[in-house]
Amino acid sequence: MGRDEGRGGVPWGRRTGRCGAPALAWLLATACGGSVTPQSASAAPRADESCRPSPAREDRLADVGTRGELILASGRRAVLSGLRWPDEPALDANARAWLVAFRGAPLILTERGPEDRWGRRRADGIAGEAEPVDLAGGLVAAGLAYADAGEAEALCRPALRALEEAPRSAGLGLWAGGPLAATDGAALTARAGRFAVVEGRVLHVGERSARTYLDFARRGEQGLTETVQKRTWRTLSEHGLSAATLKGRLVRIRGMVEIGRGPLIDLAGVEGIEVVEGERALRR
Repeated sequence: MGRDEGRGGVPWGRRTGRCGAPALAWLLATACGGSVTPQSASAAPRADESCRPSPAREDRLADVGTRGELILASGRRAVLSGLRWPDEPALDANARAWLVAFRGAPLILTERGPEDRWGRRRADGIAGEAEPVDLAGGLVAAGLAYADAGEAEALCRPALRALEEAPRSAGLGLWAGGPLAATDGAALTARAGRFAVVEGRVLHVGERSARTYLDFARRGEQGLTETVQKRTWRTLSEHGLSAATLKGRLVRIRGMVEIGRGPLIDLAGVEGIEVVEGERALRR
């Protein structure tokens, strides 16, 4: 295994760094209680209840279940906080293999929020002793998972988003084809019912009483429309994102693709949109 390969032979940079060490220290600090906000992070504030960490505790990884479920030696189960597991079978297998390499390793777990419907807790996990590895950060940096809040109210560790930059630039894993283009109607339609990360320029913002529409394609062309419910639109405006500041900007959208008159994504929360060009300082 080369020095630039992660567990399972997946390149993702140096696997070094305990809390406070140089490599990945800025990310690991967030797992140890600190916070870092990358320039391209979402404008959303943390939701205190869903992100409130429990005291760190020790456990061991006994096995890895479906979609990255951590089966622990204590008999408890957990899922890594801030991750969207890949849908594609090959990437699912690669991501699981990456985690399985830590089977038997000691874990420091910091749980967040309440149990989900399957009795699992979302958790940050630091594996190993001599060379601790942040599990969520490693998967994201290898291009084997997206940073995403999922069903949680907020992305508790926004620094994970910054780790997507390297695999996205290199076309690794989930980013092999790059983010979907908001004007590629055929590719978006093929993703119907699945999660996608989409990039495009906002051509038109239509504010209505119940919701706002962000259009990425010209009239008569097939492309993405993002719908934003009234409450979410109000929250976006409180953080500097409005019709005036979004129109003409290149943005990155995350969410489940649905098909109406064309492909659309309903913005689940303010974590689902990032301004990636022409970004102004957002109020937090």
